[in-house]
Parts: sequence; C-alpha cells; structure tokens
Amino acid sequence: MSPPVTRIPSDEKLPPSADVVVIGGGVAGITAAYNLAKKGHSVAVVEKGYVAGEQSSRNWGWCRQQNRDLRELELAQRAVEMWNGMNEELGAETGFRRTGLVYVTTNPSDLDTWTRWVDSARERQMRSHVLSAAEAKAMTPGSTGNWIGGIHSPTDGRAEPALAVPAIAEGARRRGVTIHQGCAARGLETSAGRVSGVATEKGTIRTSTVLVAGGAWTSMFCRHHGIDLPLAGVRSTSFFTAPAPQITEGGISTPDVTFRRRLDGGYTIGISGRGLLELTPQGLMYARPFWRTFKKRYKLLTIRAGRSFFDGPEALLRWSNDTVSPFERMRTYDPPAQEKLVSFALKRIGEIYPELANLKIMHKYGGLIDFTPDWLPVISAIDKLPGLHVSAGFSGHGFGIGPGAGRLAADIVAGDPPIVDPQPFRYSRLVDGTDLGEPGLM
Repeated sequence: MSPPVTRIPSDEKLPPSADVVVIGGGVAGITAAYNLAKKGHSVAVVEKGYVAGEQSSRNWGWCRQQNRDLRELELAQRAVEMWNGMNEELGAETGFRRTGLVYVTTNPSDLDTWTRWVDSARERQMRSHVLSAAEAKAMTPGSTGNWIGGIHSPTDGRAEPALAVPAIAEGARRRGVTIHQGCAARGLETSAGRVSGVATEKGTIRTSTVLVAGGAWTSMFCRHHGIDLPLAGVRSTSFFTAPAPQITEGGISTPDVTFRRRLDGGYTIGISGRGLLELTPQGLMYARPFWRTFKKRYKLLTIRAGRSFFDGPEALLRWSNDTVSPFERMRTYDPPAQEKLVSFALKRIGEIYPELANLKIMHKYGGLIDFTPDWLPVISAIDKLPGLHVSAGFSGHGFGIGPGAGRLAADIVAGDPPIVDPQPFRYSRLVDGTDLGEPGLM
C-alpha cells in the first residue's frame, strides 16, 4: 500500500522549451529544480507518476549527518542547515524538527566503528558524542535493551517525506518551475552529438540541458541511450503507526529496528539492514562491482526471483521515443511490504519498549532503494552525451541529503561554483576502473 502523500496539481500544458528539463519528481529532482529556479533558469519537471510517489515518500524521514560516509559528510551538513530553514523559506510545513538522533547498540564492533567515526568527523566540525552504557540508557528511557553504548548527534533531525517534497515542489512552482505529472519522459533527442530535447508521452520539450533524477529507474533510462550506470535495487519495508506514547522526540536506531516520532504522534518504523533482493537482468549485468558489498550483507537479505526480472526498473526492455515506454506501463513502483519484516519489527519494538507493545499499524509499504557500488550518489555531468546530467544512486540517503544534493546538482548543471567538492559524486568513477573501496557508514 502506498503511503499517503500530499498531492499537488500538475501544469498540464508542456512548455515548448526550457533551459533545463528535470526527469523525475522525487526529492533529487524537485530540490534541483527549486535551486535552478532560484538561479533564474526556466525549468520543467516531468514525472511519470506523481511527485514523491516512490522512494521519496517511503523513506524513514531521517535528516542526519551522523554516521555518514565521510566523503558525503559535508553535503549532509549543508543539507541539514537547509532543512533547518526550509519551513520559513517555503512558508509551508515540511515536518522538519531539529530533535537530534540517537544510535544505541549491544555490539562492541558497532561502538568501535562509531568512535572512530566521531574522531574523524570532529575534524570536519561535526558535533556527535559517543555514549557510555549509562548515557545510552539515559537517552532511551523506558527501553529494556542492554546497551553497551551509542552515539548522539543533537544537530540532526527528522522531517515528513509525504509533506516535504510536495511542499518544495510548490515552492519551485512559485518560482516559475512547471511540473508535469503523469507525463513520462520516453527519451532524449540529440543534435550534433548533444542533447537537444526531451521526448515525452505528451510531446517534446526543446532543451540543451537535462537532469535525470529518476531514482531506481535512472539506470534504465541511461541504458536507453547507451550509457552504463551501475545501480542495484534492494526492496525495503517500512510502516507507520497510529499515535502512541512518546518515547523520543527524534529518532532512535537499534541493531534491529529504527523508529522516529512523527508530527501526528505516531512512529515511522524501519528494519535495519534487512530487505529483499530480487534477481533481475540489471542486477546480473552489474553484479561484479557490487560483489564486495554483497558478501558482507547477504545474510540480512531475502534473495529470490520474481516479476522484477521481466518488468519494473531493472528489466532489460527496449522501446523508441515514439512508442509507449516502460515508464508509462508502470507509473508508480509500489511493492508490498514484507510481512515477515513487519512482524519482526513489531515484536522487537514491543520487547525493547514495553510501552509500544500494542502499536496499531496505519500504513505499511515497500520501496526500492537504488544503490551504487560505493553507496555514494552520482551527481554529475555525463561527458559521453553533452547536456546530460544525472542525480541518482542515493543508496538510502537521498531524502536527508536532498536539499544539499539538489543545490549541488543545480550548481553543476548551471556551471556555477559547487556548494561542496563534487569529485566524490562524479559519474566517471563507476565506469573508469577507479577502486571504489569499501562503502562508508549508513
């Protein structure tokens, strides 16, 4: 079941041309469009389904800097500062509150890793605090966990995905962006070896600059134009509850489950590290660069074959710009929740917090997280096709770093000085033989 999302109207008439066309109405595309409009560019957003219909409304809603890959930390820091002023800037509710986030553990290796991270992050002006066993217990009052310690970031926060991205989209519209939902981009048009337009199901928009921010669909779109983008999708399960006793104002991560307080008094609950990996043609095609991570993580995954082999974001499908595309056949990728994970999470929540032993589920849903081999996003120009840019592969981090990622993408597209060093997010690292090393923290 799809999580409820604030639905916004569409601009039905396509503009004949735009400075930039953004493909994808999730957090990556919408924040980029918003920042491009602030720079004075005309922008059209085309979205096959509806704004925030896929992973941008199915995530946990954490806006964090803590435990980020250090290569991503500065972008996360800038993003949280942007979140902090977003409600005022938009004149709308995104749900952002700077409540702090807490991780606790019973595993000594977790604590060792977090301690090393805090030491390194301190050099980057990050304020996180390693918790002793007593401090971890004090920060999780009412919990029964035998925590040996934890980590706390008071400057992190949380927002409401179903509110935030539509609110930013409306803010972008007020700055002149046109937003076209139910309008799939079928492909690019080119002239003299560079982008000259976007062919959609409703007509062509002339443009010399395109940003593809299609989440898990981005690799398929790029492949349509002969461009390899190694992405691997893992299906996640989350749910949220009716109002319940307040055990935290922010978010808490335990070894098994995560939960955060919602504006409505309920909780959004996720299952740490667990998910479903379906065998797909795209997954097999790009298996080699993901092997290092797979060997470490597979024990927490359910692996199976399914319909995703033949349809959905990771199938190998062909079409032309004047025929119906896969993006029209599946407007919204809406996988069901894994019931065994929902049951597992409810059981563990009740064991950890007896006050929450009888939570009432309001919505449960699946999603598809698009991972890169090093778990860093691609926010980059694609040199093989001048005029083409990509913002995708956020590896489960996209919502929280969304405002910063959108600003970086806008800077790159506009040719302006970038808000942070874009080198870690360059596309070329995935295809030029660069040793990507081990993925950083999640």
